[in-house]
Amino acid sequence: MKVQDISREKSSELFEKAKNYFPGGVNSPVRAFKSVYGSPLFIERGDGSHLWDADGNEFIDFCCSWGPLILGHNNSEVREAVQAQLGKGLSFGAPTRLENELAELILTNNTYIEKIRFVSSGTEAVMSAIRLARGYTRRDKIVKFEGCYHGHSDSLLVKAGSGLVTFGETSSAGVPKSFADETIVIALNDKVALEKVFVDFKDQIAAVIIEGIPANNGLLIQDKSYIQFLRDITKENGSLLIFDEVITGFRLGFEGAAKHYDIQPDILTYGKIIGGGMPVGAYGASAEIMSNISPDGNVYQAGTLSGNPVAMAAGIAALRILSQPGFYERLEQTTQSFVAEIQAFIIEHKLDVQISTVGSIFWFAFEAKEKIQRADQIDPNSMLYYKKMHRELLNRGIYFGPSGYEVGFISAAHSTEDLATAITSIKESLLIAFEA
Repeated sequence: MKVQDISREKSSELFEKAKNYFPGGVNSPVRAFKSVYGSPLFIERGDGSHLWDADGNEFIDFCCSWGPLILGHNNSEVREAVQAQLGKGLSFGAPTRLENELAELILTNNTYIEKIRFVSSGTEAVMSAIRLARGYTRRDKIVKFEGCYHGHSDSLLVKAGSGLVTFGETSSAGVPKSFADETIVIALNDKVALEKVFVDFKDQIAAVIIEGIPANNGLLIQDKSYIQFLRDITKENGSLLIFDEVITGFRLGFEGAAKHYDIQPDILTYGKIIGGGMPVGAYGASAEIMSNISPDGNVYQAGTLSGNPVAMAAGIAALRILSQPGFYERLEQTTQSFVAEIQAFIIEHKLDVQISTVGSIFWFAFEAKEKIQRADQIDPNSMLYYKKMHRELLNRGIYFGPSGYEVGFISAAHSTEDLATAITSIKESLLIAFEA
């Protein structure tokens, strides 16, 4: 049954005030709650698997800052590492021992890269990887897939056109058409389209980029045979394969989707999870490819805050925990049990919804008639079900991302009690979402 709406009085006041300062009252669009009911919640603090908003409402959090908080909020070891570094300084714009330590921790536990470069965000990592691919191959065009998001850099903020193989169309004002014309956008899981790309643009394709497992527009899990096809066709044509592992890297496992598929990409990108949730990203590749980055090579990339000591300290503390034997196996087992109980309820009540899951990631797809592997298989009208479910979950103290296209995450901080409470709330909310 429905429950009383939570109070949003203080959050609403803060949101009205924020509109005077920021476009739409937010500093990132999805935070505006445009796809769900009510005004956005302003968060005051987080601890473990829980969040508290400005009105004092408490939630079990399955957004986890969009994924990187795999250890939950305010992890004591990460917090203590940050506090220790704060006493030494916030930023130097110079090399530190901490950069070496985090790089060594990553490279000795990740066999898919030989050298790495730290940056300040996932967007910056992908932008730099694209530049590296173009510089290394001496080609200009990039192939991306509809439904994959790679940050807001100009060359990747594009959507598909109307044909089988099309140049990208800008999906944001301010992106010049000439930039979009260097990006070719095709549907996922379509071998014919990619084969046509390499015929139509022979010797022009610098790289094909794909999310390790597409998880920014639903959870579009690809078959290994298709990922192997991407690997084979790029090699045959002298192009690079880029795995954008900003979400999947260090979330599916220490070696991410590359290990999941057992396929070696040419360049990989990572996001804030390597900094314990702090603003950091990285890209890596073989020593040969990375030798093209300045100052060794002629592909320029720089950043005053790259390798920021506070972020490095947080990352070292976090990844030491993630590298412990059994960490990912336990988290995946917890997630599979969580999903299985909800799936059994869905089947019992004959609800028209699927749950996709991989590792510790899950996603609800409403009115799904088949396995969803492409963006065009998602019915936009089905988002009304998520909108209803989201409101009911908030009212029951469960926090999901404010869009039905976003995935959910389980962290090591989620307790058995947390998950049991969430399962009950999800069952109740699903029934209400499907009420006539």
